[in-house]
Amino acid sequence: MGKILYNKDIIFLYSLLAIVYLTGLFIPLMENDSAQHATMAMRMYIENDFINIIKGNTPYLDKPHLHFWLAALSFKIFGIKVWAYRIPALLFTILGAFSACKLAKEFYGNRAIHLASLIFLSSQAIILSNHDVRTDAVLTGCVIFSIWQLVLYFNYNNLKNAIFAGVGMGLAFSTKGLLGVVFILLSLFVYVIHSKKWHLVYSWKVLIGLLIMVLTMSPMLYAYYQQFGKTGIQFILWDQSFNRLNAKGFGETSPDYLFFFHTLLWAFLPWAVIAYTAIGTKIKHLITSKYKFTNAKEILSSVGFLIIMLIISTSKFKLPHYINGLLPILSVLVSGYIVSLHRKKKLKALKNWNIFQTSILILAFALVTSICYFSFNTPPIHLSLLYISTLISCIYWLTRKLNFTRRLMLTSVSMMALINIILNTHFYPELLNYQPGVHLKELAIKKNINPKSIKIIEDFDPWSFEFSNEKNYDRYSISELKKGDLVFVNKRNIRKLKANNITWSKIIELDKYRITRLSAKFLNPHKRDEVLEKAYIIRIN
Repeated sequence: MGKILYNKDIIFLYSLLAIVYLTGLFIPLMENDSAQHATMAMRMYIENDFINIIKGNTPYLDKPHLHFWLAALSFKIFGIKVWAYRIPALLFTILGAFSACKLAKEFYGNRAIHLASLIFLSSQAIILSNHDVRTDAVLTGCVIFSIWQLVLYFNYNNLKNAIFAGVGMGLAFSTKGLLGVVFILLSLFVYVIHSKKWHLVYSWKVLIGLLIMVLTMSPMLYAYYQQFGKTGIQFILWDQSFNRLNAKGFGETSPDYLFFFHTLLWAFLPWAVIAYTAIGTKIKHLITSKYKFTNAKEILSSVGFLIIMLIISTSKFKLPHYINGLLPILSVLVSGYIVSLHRKKKLKALKNWNIFQTSILILAFALVTSICYFSFNTPPIHLSLLYISTLISCIYWLTRKLNFTRRLMLTSVSMMALINIILNTHFYPELLNYQPGVHLKELAIKKNINPKSIKIIEDFDPWSFEFSNEKNYDRYSISELKKGDLVFVNKRNIRKLKANNITWSKIIELDKYRITRLSAKFLNPHKRDEVLEKAYIIRIN
């Protein structure tokens, strides 16, 4: 059936995705985690202290240093900018796409190369992780890079691959602790069992790789020891991961054992249903072939994925982004599945997948545009023209007489790009009007108030306000406030002031909403006032 994608297709799709990721660089930082992490990294840079991780005024014993070091280094190079904070995430996402590309080639040949990276880059959770930046983008790049290098080691027995894998695992550990290393080792455990290459495990080359991993981890371990002593080392080597499994010190978030499985439906949009089908197909082939191994029938990306999902599903503390590190593995699997359908000329299956993908993406596009145009201000003319021109390109691919595989990739990736271009350029900026810390600096200056003179009461963390002012603010107790102080307060702070019989004058009033938890009432402009809270700049009387 010839090529799946031509050079002009590849250039077109990567160009659309580049627009998505570049527009995402300039969105204001969302609270809590993204703005919080940026502010913590900013403190490192401002104070030139790369040993201690501090959240507000409190030592932060939760996540390792690498994510914060990379952001602080980016600030040192580019200055304190929202896009500078996101640069490391983007670079590791590119590493993840490249690694998925190469791993797909190793398993399924040249036809799968760009399919894997395009599937990965067009996945909703991966796009989201590059503007709502936490530790996951760096972790995801490290995980798939390490898996790729370990597969090469087991296939060709080269020392350099063991060394590169050691670096990747060390960086994964330095980003999020044991979670990333568990993803890597469980995937490779399945691969080694299936390929029967145990002799390569018991090799001096593996010992070298492990030594490199420890050396790569050592700066982070040293920093933990300097800040927290032996308690910090025990925490990062053991307690962090197992406390999350047991919800000890974190609080139970979801007892649902299927949480990650249905989260995948949106996180890996628009590829999730194809991925589940590919897993079922792979397991069926594994059984019918009597577990015979060939690269094209590898089970790392199917059985390995399922084992990891089942293990993390036992955790009592679950958050959607925990599965981001598995998405490049699934991207490799889906690329192989599509190549297999194409090679075997499964025209009916490919036609059905085209209908399915087109249907869900049209629904998603209709939902996003309806929300944007109904819930918020109409986009300016230049943005509307961008949306229309991209939509015309998508319709062009839908109506042309192309082979089903080419059309599947072109419509799926281009429609996901269009949806996220709309989200990045209109939806998120409008949404962030309800995060008061984003715009408070400009409002304060208009009132002839120096934003850096404003005080913050303890138990309130307006991270985006701190970041926009390039200042780590101290937190004050109610008893420390003095007459004439300007204070940024939320509803909870107001209750405390009233309880302490402190009076004040309102200087600035802003709408406030927890924008990462959208509701139907908030999205309805006629009912939005019912769920909005207020934040204020006040002067103590």
